[in-house]
Amino acid sequence: MEWLNYHHLLYFWVVAKEGSIVRASKELCLAHPTISGQIHRLEEVLGEKLFARKGRHLVLTETGRVAFRYADEIFSLGREFVDTLKGRSSGKPLRLVVGVADVLPPSLVRRFLEPAFRLGQAVQVICRADKSVEEFIVELALHKVDVVIADGPAGPGIAVRAFSHLLGDCGTTFFATAKLAASIRRKFPRSLAGTPFLLPGAPSAVRRTLENWFNSEDIRPKIVAEFDDSALAKDFGEDGMGVFAAPTVIEAEVRRHYRVRVVGRAEAVRQQFYAISVERKIKHPAVVAICEAARKDIFAGR
Repeated sequence: MEWLNYHHLLYFWVVAKEGSIVRASKELCLAHPTISGQIHRLEEVLGEKLFARKGRHLVLTETGRVAFRYADEIFSLGREFVDTLKGRSSGKPLRLVVGVADVLPPSLVRRFLEPAFRLGQAVQVICRADKSVEEFIVELALHKVDVVIADGPAGPGIAVRAFSHLLGDCGTTFFATAKLAASIRRKFPRSLAGTPFLLPGAPSAVRRTLENWFNSEDIRPKIVAEFDDSALAKDFGEDGMGVFAAPTVIEAEVRRHYRVRVVGRAEAVRQQFYAISVERKIKHPAVVAICEAARKDIFAGR
């Protein structure tokens, strides 16, 4: 493997910025021959000339211009890295990459993430739902993701050492169109037996909780569809295809957005939500804000 000497790159970068070795020597507090020698060594390693002399001035070659762009980004990232570790603002937006389990209702995810935008500093949030929770947890260890929001804690079979921080829990509300809800509301939950039902997909924790509850209550709904995507289940429910379930904490939003009615509520069907990280004590300020707001506001008193 070829190693790049970053001291050599730094001297080149300062000379390119200052426009001359004389000014660079004052900036770096180094003698002219020292700087010239280091740049020549960098050129030997790269096998390319970085500067050409034009009269009494040094100008960047084509390779030098490419090297300068990379060096500028490298040292900018270096400053940002040190500033981040020392808690100083780097001048760039705070970046937050969130992996989200696609079984989570979008409206609840939105409420989870809202506090990140109220930190008093610029924030860039990248919200991803293109992988399974297990795959996102692996990306946590690679620092490709800052936090994973899921409907259950990290499983014991995960090879990555991850910590599950409970955001909160709530019961479950069952919804349907006005016509269907009116016909089954009075005898809920017994009325769910034989009723068309839209079941969450197998990967979700609420699927297992619902199935256990159905078994304990000896209720056999008519499963007409299964959905990994909770928003898609609600769309079908809005069209009258069956009853669907959602966390009670977003009951009002579901009713308003999908124009459905409440069939009934089951406090026994508990839904839990977690922020999963590789840190026992969360340090990322946006993730701290998300956790605190969820516990104090979204799930307060539940």
